[in-house]
Amino acid sequence: MNLHGFELVRDQPIPELSTEARLYRHLKTGAELLSLESGDENKCFGITFNTPPADSTGVAHILEHSVLCGSRKFPLKDPFVELIKGSLNTFLNALTYPDRTCYPVASVNERDFYNLVDVYLDTVFHPRLARETFEQQGWHYELNDAADPLIYKGVVFNEMKGAYSSPSSLIYRYTQASLFPDQLYRLSSGGDPKNIPDLTYEQFVDFHRAYYHPSNARLFFSGDDAPEERLRLADDYLKDFDALPPAPPIPLQARFTQPTAVSHAYAVSADGDAERKAQVCVSWLLSEMTDPETALSLAVLRHILIGTPASPLRKALTDSGLGEDIAGAGLAALLRQSYFSLGLRGTRATDAPAIEALMLDTLRRLASDGLDPAAIEAALNTVEFDKREMNSGGTPRGLTQMFAALTTWTYGGDPWWPLAYAAPLEKVKTAASSGPFFEGMIQSLFVDNPHRTTLTLRPDPALMQTIEADEKARLDAARAEFTPEKIEEVIGRTRALKERQETPDAPEIVATLPMLGRADLPLKNTPIPISIETEGGARIVTHDLDTSGIAYLDLGLDLHRLPSDLLPYATLFGRAILQLGTAREDYVRLTQRIGRVTGGIRPEMFTADVRGATAPGGGTGATAWLFLRGKVLAARTGELLDILRDVLTSARWDDRERFRQIAVEEKARMEAALASADAGFVLTRLQAPLSEAGWAEERLRGLESLFFLRDLVGKIDTEWPTVRAALRQVQTHLVSRDGMVCNVTLDGANWASAGPVVRDFLSSLPSTPAERALWDWSAMGGGSEAWTVPSQVGSVGKAADLYALGLAESGSTAVVTRFLSTSWLWQQVRVQGGAYGGTCLFAPNTGVLSFLSWRDPNVDATFGVYDGAGAFLRAAALDDADLTRSIIGSIGAMDTYRLPDARGYVSLRRHLSGETDPWRQGWRDQLLATTEHDFRAFADVLDAMREPGRRVVLGSAEAIGAADARQPGSLQVRAAL
Repeated sequence: MNLHGFELVRDQPIPELSTEARLYRHLKTGAELLSLESGDENKCFGITFNTPPADSTGVAHILEHSVLCGSRKFPLKDPFVELIKGSLNTFLNALTYPDRTCYPVASVNERDFYNLVDVYLDTVFHPRLARETFEQQGWHYELNDAADPLIYKGVVFNEMKGAYSSPSSLIYRYTQASLFPDQLYRLSSGGDPKNIPDLTYEQFVDFHRAYYHPSNARLFFSGDDAPEERLRLADDYLKDFDALPPAPPIPLQARFTQPTAVSHAYAVSADGDAERKAQVCVSWLLSEMTDPETALSLAVLRHILIGTPASPLRKALTDSGLGEDIAGAGLAALLRQSYFSLGLRGTRATDAPAIEALMLDTLRRLASDGLDPAAIEAALNTVEFDKREMNSGGTPRGLTQMFAALTTWTYGGDPWWPLAYAAPLEKVKTAASSGPFFEGMIQSLFVDNPHRTTLTLRPDPALMQTIEADEKARLDAARAEFTPEKIEEVIGRTRALKERQETPDAPEIVATLPMLGRADLPLKNTPIPISIETEGGARIVTHDLDTSGIAYLDLGLDLHRLPSDLLPYATLFGRAILQLGTAREDYVRLTQRIGRVTGGIRPEMFTADVRGATAPGGGTGATAWLFLRGKVLAARTGELLDILRDVLTSARWDDRERFRQIAVEEKARMEAALASADAGFVLTRLQAPLSEAGWAEERLRGLESLFFLRDLVGKIDTEWPTVRAALRQVQTHLVSRDGMVCNVTLDGANWASAGPVVRDFLSSLPSTPAERALWDWSAMGGGSEAWTVPSQVGSVGKAADLYALGLAESGSTAVVTRFLSTSWLWQQVRVQGGAYGGTCLFAPNTGVLSFLSWRDPNVDATFGVYDGAGAFLRAAALDDADLTRSIIGSIGAMDTYRLPDARGYVSLRRHLSGETDPWRQGWRDQLLATTEHDFRAFADVLDAMREPGRRVVLGSAEAIGAADARQPGSLQVRAAL
């Protein structure tokens, strides 16, 4: 049967997804289309091409960026950012894998969804691929004047400089290369900065011609839209092509006959102690995912071995004292052949043989002596809970299903295998119950498997200087070969590219992009059900939502009960009470109990400035909480609460070594994020002196927290009684039902049974009334500062309190700041500046505006962009279409689609921060009423921010030093690593 050019290949219900799945083949081109029909209002589409790289120039990655920069029907310079400006999308992105490239979108609004599908199909099949697009997104020589130094610039070039400055990214990159030395997975599909300038424009165009063809495409739809309309939309594009041979299958890596060892260097700060900054990973090539039972068995085995701090392989590493925290990808199952990689960071390079031996000895022992049945039961329950819950977090469920299907579908396998999990999981459970099933897997996959590599990532304090010198030498060599005519050509191309970047698309060109209108926007917010009651001094907050029988319970401990000197302990306290064990069981048994009974319990911090609250000493008062976030089948709510009662009231504080492990791991994870110049540190540091919540956030998760951890690790060894006493004080302050909040997201029928259990639980907790602690956050310095890390790119931020500068609170601010992010900052920081990204964020409760960039090669130039934002707004030629787009995008951001657990949690956060439904509706009304006048008024306040704005930079010592030399003393410069 021919249905809009497609034939049905297979039709099968997937009851566990409440979905009817149909696989089609396009008759003319051979393109395959997987259509999932469900009741999910969050409609999803994706198109994926096999894009096997032949080198490490990053051609697939650059092309991923570039096809979204104008097409046949939509000849704008950047339709992607225009869609960001003016769409209600719930997902809009593109992703480059080692062997494929995906273009996924999603929206709840059907008209918006089909608009997105239309744009994406046109951009991938009919992109303009102008030379200037290649130069902007990939790389180009930049030379403004013959006397200037020659430099490289490009968005992907600088993005990958950031990736290659991150030890965690390098471990992944080098591990994959070591396991696949004869196959394309050894290459960098994202692009190695050393190799990106080898790519020519002609090669770039040829790559699109070779791989972006329907015969090499897999299309995916899911949601509640009309199934036949999906086929019609796809055929409108596919029918213009004839069939071509698809890309050849990804070859298999030949198996090693003996293990190998490899070593690579990575850059660390020259003024630090590098001896214990090595990373070591031991990795095994596993197998193809040839059947669903294999995939599920590997997922369960991964959880058994490393899924929790109590897992035997992970525990053996952390107990060894050989390193600070685990490293490696764990189970990597996205490629044709899966692999497993694990090791330690914060170790010595000379300890690599000992780490390898420890892992092998542990695996041999587990294979021969057997696994703990409780660990197997916990792992099976955890994997089954995750599968049945289908909680994809912020990613639409349909796209999560697409990404899963592609792990087999990409390689000619059955796309059903990763989706229809119920029957295969039962087979795995049966096999596990009938004998030493997982022990046999450990023996065959690890102990008897010679395809193993041991990677050592060595810290090299001189490497960053070498990298920068090599790039300069390459540019000097290129410059030396330039004739005068070539120099003028490069200058001309630089000017032409900048002129193109600075020239806006004509209104009639922008109008080709399909858009919603204001009439398509809902005028009212959709409230989240909320009910509040009290029980013995505690608040019980409930949300009557359909959660498919799962109870989501967030138990909140009020951090404002802690004196300021104890506040930095809170992050560790949240981990420790779940990972130290209790009076009735050690932490291994406790962890297994959590896995057997629940879907998991995790700590999470929440800080926010409260509307209308005033902090001592002035400014907006803060709410600050440590949440223990658990989930469980509603019928087992009491068992979850029993666990929470045990950890809260009888946590063990006498295990110094285990607590030291937790502290060292936390420090190592923060340092790993800092090494990649994580912009989150800059944002937190920026806001620390500007509000009480900002100050608390810095103490809990910012640089101040890292400095506290570094000091604490030493004190655990030398002053353990003092540290233990502080932890017990934290427990005494926090564990009280007085002021506690218990947030439950569950349907009303199940809450009728669970409610009495929750009330009994709260009544059983200690009652210790306490006054709100006074936090003196006014002592936090407000000067501008810079922190050096060994990274080729950095993050640049600036912030100020706009209410103090005269801004009146209004929902129009959301529209103006979105317009700034998607126009001025996008063009100046990303497109022209070459950074990976830039944005501005506004906090309505405090009036704090924060500018932020990431993977940014600039410092002064980016600050100049921030300072020019007011002039841009004042001069911007705003027409009604511009205004409408920004309003639509802002409403889309305000109406973010969330799964039930997230809806309940965000409702709680709004309640705690004083963001009532009437206030949010007023904000929406003001947003919808935004006019051009609001843009001009905002410009005046931005101008007033230029001088008093606080500046923070995280980046290389060279870039920061150059900026400081131009304005001596303007930044207080210190080393972060």
